[in-house]
Parts: sequence; C-alpha cells; structure tokens
Amino acid sequence: MENTYRYFNRDVSWLSFNYRVLMEAEDRSLPIYERVKFLSIYSSNMEEFYEIRVAEHRGVILKKNYAEESSAEAEAILADITREVNRQQQEYQRIYRQVMADLAEQHIHLYQDSRPLPFHEAFVRDFFNEEVFPFLEPMLIQKDDIRTFIRDKRLYLVIRMTKKSEAQAEHPQFYYALMKIPFSKVPRFIELPRHEGEYYLMFIDDIIRANLPSVFPGYTIDSCYNIKISRDADIYLDDETSSSIVENIRKKLKKRKIGALSRFMYDMAMPQDFLDFLCDAFSIGKEDLVMGGRYNNLQDLAKLPNPYGKELEQQPLPPIRIPYLDQVGSMLRAVKKGDIFLHFPYESFDYLIRLLMEAAVDPTVQEIKITQYRVAENSAVINTLISAARNGKRVTVFVELKARFDEENNMCTAERMKQAGIRIIYSIPGLKVHAKVAVILRKDTASGKKRKDIAYLSTGNFNEKTARIYSDMALLTCKPEIIGDINKVFDVLEEKITAPQFTHLLVARFNMVPELERMIEREIAHVRQGRKGRIILKMNGLHDTHMIDCLYHASECGVEIDLIVRGICCLVPNQPYSRNIRITRIVDRFLEHSRVWYFYNDGAENLYLTSADWMRRNLNRRIETAFPILEPSIKQKIIDILQIQLKDNVKACWIDEHLNNIFKRKEGEEPVRSQMEIYRYLKEGVVLRS
Repeated sequence: MENTYRYFNRDVSWLSFNYRVLMEAEDRSLPIYERVKFLSIYSSNMEEFYEIRVAEHRGVILKKNYAEESSAEAEAILADITREVNRQQQEYQRIYRQVMADLAEQHIHLYQDSRPLPFHEAFVRDFFNEEVFPFLEPMLIQKDDIRTFIRDKRLYLVIRMTKKSEAQAEHPQFYYALMKIPFSKVPRFIELPRHEGEYYLMFIDDIIRANLPSVFPGYTIDSCYNIKISRDADIYLDDETSSSIVENIRKKLKKRKIGALSRFMYDMAMPQDFLDFLCDAFSIGKEDLVMGGRYNNLQDLAKLPNPYGKELEQQPLPPIRIPYLDQVGSMLRAVKKGDIFLHFPYESFDYLIRLLMEAAVDPTVQEIKITQYRVAENSAVINTLISAARNGKRVTVFVELKARFDEENNMCTAERMKQAGIRIIYSIPGLKVHAKVAVILRKDTASGKKRKDIAYLSTGNFNEKTARIYSDMALLTCKPEIIGDINKVFDVLEEKITAPQFTHLLVARFNMVPELERMIEREIAHVRQGRKGRIILKMNGLHDTHMIDCLYHASECGVEIDLIVRGICCLVPNQPYSRNIRITRIVDRFLEHSRVWYFYNDGAENLYLTSADWMRRNLNRRIETAFPILEPSIKQKIIDILQIQLKDNVKACWIDEHLNNIFKRKEGEEPVRSQMEIYRYLKEGVVLRS
C-alpha cells in the first residue's frame, strides 16, 4: 500500500536553517562583534544559495540543465523561496538595525541612512576626491540597455536625476545612471576621525552618495539606491571523462562570472516606477526580484573595523593539547599502541600535521595515500606530502576537482603536487569523492615481520583553516581490518577493482545503504521483541526520502529516534508516523560538521563516524565512508558527546512541523551550552549526567 508520508522541501528547509543563523545575531548575550559576524554569515550563505540552488531551479525552467523536477515544480518552489526570503529580509533589516543600535551603545557608530555630520563633512569630501573618485565609472542607462553587463557579487548604485537645464520644465525628464562601487581599491568600511571620544565608521556606498553632485555636475540628484545580482555559479559537466575533466572545469570556471541571472536584489525603499525602469533596462523578470535593504553584500560585515579589538569579540578557545600524545612525542609510535580519537577544533589539528611530517621522513614509511576534497591555501598538509615525495616516498593523492568553489584551488594544488613527483588521480566521471581518508603504508622489517600500517579517517576535510571553526571527529588506527577496507577504497579510486567487499567500512554506492537499512530494521526487531530500540543520528543534512521513510517506519514501530541535524532536514516531525522522532538543531560558535550514527542494538551499541550526510547525492552519487568505532573507551567518549548535545538548552532548537526553530530553553532549568560543555569534558574528563 502506498504510504502517506510527507517531506519538507529541501530548499525551504535550508532557509529555516539560515534563519536560525540570523537568530544568533539577535542574541544580546553574545559580544557585539559576534552578532555582526552572524549577520555576515547569513548574507554569505544566502549568496551561495542563489548562486547554486535557485540557479538550478531557473535552469530547469529555461531547459538548461537536467533535473528530476518539472518546470511547473521549479516555478512553484521558486515562488515558495521568494516568499520566505522576502519575509526573512524584513527580519534581517530589523535585526540589523538592532545590532547597529547596540553597536552605538559601545561608542561605535556606523552611519545609517544619513549624510555625515558636520564635523566629518570635510574628511568625507576629501577622502572621496582623493581615494574614490578616480575609480568611478558612471554610465547613463536607458530602457532595453544591452550595452551594460552587471557583474555578479558586485555592488552598484543606480541613480535617478534630472538635468539642471530642465529645472523649469513642468515635467522634467528623468535620467538614470549605473555606477559600480569600487571593491578592490578601497575597503567597504571607512574609519572616520574620532569625535568627543566616539568612533565613527561609514559605508563606502554612503561616501559616494554624499558626493554624487560632483560626479554628475549637470544634474540634480533625485534618488539613489543599491542593487546587486547573483548568477548561476554551478558547473555542469555533461560529457565528463577522466581525460577531459580538467579542461572542462577550466572552461566552465571562465563562464561562471557570466552565468544566468538567479537574483536581482534591490533596496525595498525603491519606488515602483524606478524598479520597473530597471527591469525594462536589464530584462529582469518579476520572478528574479528579491527585496534587500539600503546596503547589500552584507557578508562584508565580517570586515567591519573593531576599534576596541578583543574586548568586543568572542574570545577563542585554545585548542586542547593531549598530554599522552605530547609525552609520547612520536605520533607513529602513539598510534601503534592504540586507537586515537581527535575532536576538532576542541583539540589541536596539529597532531595530524605532526603525523604526516613524521611519515614524510620516517625510513619505515613506504607509501602515503590520501583524498583531497577541500584544502587550505598554502596548506601545511600538502607541504608534508610534498616533503614525503621529495624524501622518496610513493605519494598518491586523489583530488576531487568538483568540490564546489574550490575547483581552482584544487587544480592549482594538484599541479604543485605533480611537480613534486606526487601521483595525482583526478575526479571519477559522474561521481564526487567525498570520503576523508588517508593511509600510511610501512615497509616490512629486515626479518620479514610486518610493520603496522596507519589509517586516518575523519568526518571533515584535511584543512587546517576550517579545522579551527568546524566541529569534526577523526580516528587514527592501526587495526588491520580497517586498513584493509581503506586499501580497497583506494583500489576503487585507482580503478583496480569495481566490486569490492567491505568487512567493516560502510562505503556509499556499495554497502552503505543496505547496512543502514539492516541496522534500522534490527532496532525495529528489538522493539517487537519487547526490548529497547534507540537511534541517534547526527549529520549536516537529511534529504534522501528512502532513508527518511526507513526512519518513519521505525518510529511507527516504536523506535526512539533523536536527530541532530544542522542544515537541510526534510523529515517532518510531530506527525503520527514520526511521533517518536525529535529533531535538534545546534548553531553556535563552531560549525557543527561531524556526522555520527548510533544504534543501541540491545545494548551492544554500534557507533559510526562518517563523511556522509543522508542526502541523495551523498548516498548515491559520491564515494563516502563510514567507519566503526571499535575501542570501548573512544565509543563511550563519543556517546557522551552526543548526550551533551541532546541536553543543550542554550543554543539548541527543536525543529517543529512548520520548520520553526523553537529554543529548548525552559525556565528554572540549568543552562547547558553543549559546545562549551564538550570543551570542558575533553579538557577535564567531566561529563554531564542525567
């Protein structure tokens, strides 16, 4: 019989997550510049959303890309998106004004919607004439103006004016101009001279606005507004082959800046007739319009000058050092003695760098294999691999060129490694390799005794930059059963085998989904036999309807399920078929990025760390790995961390059946901020208990 299960739309669900990010900007318990940072993150997230997700729906309507939805479905989704985004934009402007008012209470004033005060007029005029005016390129525009191309991610001012010579006319004609705001020659925010102990900042936009009469001396300025557009930034590879993928991506990257329009953002204060003129001039459809405020590109708020420094910022948590590893000295020797668990950014990423550095010079190391999805610029990880190659080690790196927005960095990094003698394997046609694994293979001893190889498996990338702000978990192990499976993963990547059999790892497109189904069914069987059924799943996204159906079915059978999902979550809670499922979302100082799967299994407790979310793409169109935690002490530590997160009542929200973020806070309840508690637990070994 056909089920009656329901699912949230993935894009509307993502907008619910991004709104949760915006809610952090409203939290007055945070330092003011932390709140400013969340305003920036919200805007940056929305930019990428329009470049990728909205552009994909537009592509369906224009028949420019393949998708599983129809044009009518795409149009309906875009209407839902626009409605929700416009609602959120109203909220964004409200919270933005509140943050600016609170910033002023700290004696820092960012000019808003006004000309400079008299004591700053001379500075603003002189700064404009000397630092800004030489870089302006104003252009008069008219209806159906095909001469002008508006760049994506760039800020523009649109100006309406009348000629001074027509001032006496009964109905003077309006003239329109477009002017790009310089972005590389001058900063977005200008620090003005202090006055009576107060600090003042000003948008470069407003410095230009204040001096428009000198840009258009023959005109009287009627009004001026901010606009920006977003374009399709995805890369569609239709006829992808191993030999052509590098060149195809290079060609596509060149076209990214001229992609199809996905958003025209305008100041909501703009009069309708002004907006209509712009739509005619630039062939903008109503479906492309998104309301903004006086200032757009507010991801730039991340660069807002802070005259007080650390005093108004959230203080960093120093990465925890692990005494045992520091005492042992050698990471190779430490792993040989037993599995090692690392939790970034709470604990230092330096331990991975140390391991790779040791491997690069250790005479017993013969070969290193590693996957690369996103690496930092000037990466220490890559430097260690180059060092290993130059020391005579065989080094193989699988480089995923299709890591969105990291394509160019990955190509440059790959070329640098090739020049150092590293063997590079590029993307697999039709797939992305998202697994985060490495293996260090060692030589046998002179007596023929087998040395212990070492594996590194993680939920996050080999990226020391993101490891400071993304919460990820990693395992170092010498267990031969794990290493044997990882070697098979690399055999697949090197096209040595096509149908591997894995004994411990779960690998997407091979045994991952069947094993997940089996473990869910096992929990159901335990409940039917009168025992406890319990599942905890932590991930970034939950979209695959088949796996959601499995959870719905388990809930109907009485299995207790807790989901900790940061982003997209298409499962609808609080329904008859999901009454035993609870969804928690945590947004705090670190980006929740680790993926953890827990199955109670009648007390035997199976626990996996993984690179995979339950998105359709991850389970079906990627190479992902999930690895079991076999060491009891490490397993208990991760379970403790999960329990701390489920107890969070400060930064955690329930997701309800309307996609609302409902804070878990209860009056009189002792506050638990999970990220701070996890830091304390890892540092002191103290865990919250019920």
